[in-house]
Amino acid sequence: MVFSSIIFLFYFLAPLLFIYYIVPKKYKNIILFIASIIFYAWGEPKYVFLMLFSAAFNYRCGIWIGTAYRKKAALAINIFINIGLLVFFKYTNFILSTAGYLTKSEIPQLNILLPIGISFYTFQALSYTIDVYRGKTAVQKSFLNFGLYLSLFPQLIAGPIVRYNDVASQLRRRIISYSGIVSGFTRFSAGLCKKVLIANAVGKIWTMVSGFDIASLPMSLAWLGIISYTIQIYFDFSGYSDMAIGLGKMLGFDFLENFNYPYKSKSITEFWRRWHMSLSSWFKEYVYIPLGGNRVSKFRSYLNILIVWMLTGLWHGASWNFVLWGLYFAALLIIEKLFLKKFLERSRVISHIYALFFIILGWAIFAVEDINSVGLFIKAMFSFGNIGADSVDFLYTLSSYALLIIAAAVISTGLPKKIYDRIIPEKLSFLKYICAVIGFIICVAYLVDDTFNPFLYFRF
Repeated sequence: MVFSSIIFLFYFLAPLLFIYYIVPKKYKNIILFIASIIFYAWGEPKYVFLMLFSAAFNYRCGIWIGTAYRKKAALAINIFINIGLLVFFKYTNFILSTAGYLTKSEIPQLNILLPIGISFYTFQALSYTIDVYRGKTAVQKSFLNFGLYLSLFPQLIAGPIVRYNDVASQLRRRIISYSGIVSGFTRFSAGLCKKVLIANAVGKIWTMVSGFDIASLPMSLAWLGIISYTIQIYFDFSGYSDMAIGLGKMLGFDFLENFNYPYKSKSITEFWRRWHMSLSSWFKEYVYIPLGGNRVSKFRSYLNILIVWMLTGLWHGASWNFVLWGLYFAALLIIEKLFLKKFLERSRVISHIYALFFIILGWAIFAVEDINSVGLFIKAMFSFGNIGADSVDFLYTLSSYALLIIAAAVISTGLPKKIYDRIIPEKLSFLKYICAVIGFIICVAYLVDDTFNPFLYFRF
């Protein structure tokens, strides 16, 4: 069940909010927990038990770690089980296929489907148990509250990755206010517009381009396709994060931001401070710093970056193109630390062009999952002998989507939002709510009429 669907909006969310708002406070967590289980079971009925096991296991481990004499051993067991489950369900076939390739033998793969959201709720569980071990958070004694933390439907299947400390007090008590509901709906509507009106529309270009024979793909279509994917993945994922944050506000929760206009970055370092911030923060807090961070020798700190970004790539998917994608950004980050950053600071224009170029190139590695085809696609991007600017496919697609691509590019800078906020001051905020309602109605009309509604981050 995706947020951008009629089923979710009118058959799940609307009845849930009605029930949630009228029941007494002491029953709200129960209602949310049951609703979250139903939400997850809608798409993964057999794996709902895996998610419930994760909740029960990590709940008991939190108590165990908080009271055990040998806390380190208790934490080690917890990490081993959590990572073990993630590896089994997400990476078993990847490991088997890699082993078969290396040994030049046919190793049969297992029929294992990827449980939706396992990467997200596993990282949330680990942040809780590790923080309990560090003494940064108190042990949660209520299974209902912990189960709700792990399964809360707004961020269950695609983040943002919420740390327990950020919502601990809100799990116990939270304020449901009219202003919070209205602002939450406004944020949700903005995210829905990002997803339905921009990501879905532009995504059709990448779907078309990726269906071509890469070996004969002209340069013009390759660039049009990957630029479209660059727009799609940002508006798709940031739109989903906006919807999750908006839903949280409507339910009384405050989730941290996950995106901060990453495409206006002037370096790759800045880009990763603005893109999927909850994931970057998680890896920094629970992997990079424990490895020594930048408090060790330069060689060791660069090695730490390579390790973190290889894991970041693997987190996104069980395929070698994701590993390559992670190492690609690790190399760029190291180069910036070594010497490039001081040169980039001399010119805002050049630094911005540099960042966008390598970000787009990175999405080419990310989007083409067949590792053998990555090189072919990048070659097509620079096949100056086969530009294909006059091809019927390129001209028709460009003429059909040019205005949308330009509008999306401008929106991704954050400039329209700044103008919007200045035009509509706080005392006229009701106009923002009217705009949100209009945007919501338009999106519903599109959802009723259009069947193309992918969500890229479900597979991660």
